[in-house]
Amino acid sequence: MASLILTYLVVGVVAGILAGLLGIGGAIIIVPSLVYCFAVQGVSHQEIMKLALGTSMASIMLTSVSSFMAHNRVGAVRWDIFRRVVLGILLGTFLGSCVASRMPTALLSAFFVVFLYYVAIQMVLDKKPIASRGLPGKYGMFGVGNLIGVVSSFVGIGGGSLSVPFMIWCNVRGHVAIGTSAAIGFPIAVAGTLGYVLSGWHAPELPDFSLGYVYLPAFAGIVCASVMTAPFGAKLAHRLPVKRLKQVFAVLLTVMGTHVLFKLI
Repeated sequence: MASLILTYLVVGVVAGILAGLLGIGGAIIIVPSLVYCFAVQGVSHQEIMKLALGTSMASIMLTSVSSFMAHNRVGAVRWDIFRRVVLGILLGTFLGSCVASRMPTALLSAFFVVFLYYVAIQMVLDKKPIASRGLPGKYGMFGVGNLIGVVSSFVGIGGGSLSVPFMIWCNVRGHVAIGTSAAIGFPIAVAGTLGYVLSGWHAPELPDFSLGYVYLPAFAGIVCASVMTAPFGAKLAHRLPVKRLKQVFAVLLTVMGTHVLFKLI
């Protein structure tokens, strides 16, 4: 157990830095790491992916706060965008998490693998959307929020892989898009956590110290480390060659996705 707790802390350190540095919430690392840890602990195969997704969502709540506060201090959060998208985010994420908790583990895992490959390709190509339009109106932002929320709940992330390209496409500057994405990650995490807690409340094969589909020891370890490192990642985002770092990280994502795929097969 001591080695697993240490693993949770290490995962939290990496997740916190990535949340601030790349605007992806860190859950891209958290979910597959938790899947591995839960398998070592002997968690039921049918519950592993759901428990990983729910725990990832819970950890993002505090990580996103630490990250977006750091971005906000340098004026990199567009609160007007946040207000316009938050209702769709809340609804889409909550409903998506309720649906995901009832899906077969194999289907959820396959969806996650596809998403990992998508993010890896996005990072390698580093093709930013052409800033060719403004932000949509009230109903358009509600629809965008729904879509980001549903996908985020299926893969246990804070939505940065979707919200950042969308905002850049809508003429929002890159660093501001990352900072605003960090803020958007908070309502995603709150709604997703609530959905996974309620959906897993009576699940029969969960380990001790689980709150629905949230495993509290993993949540505590990841949060303790990630909250401290997210501001550091946000500072690095304004200093380091993020493009090169994304390409290196894409290789890691590809390896992780392939590993999950082989286990699925």
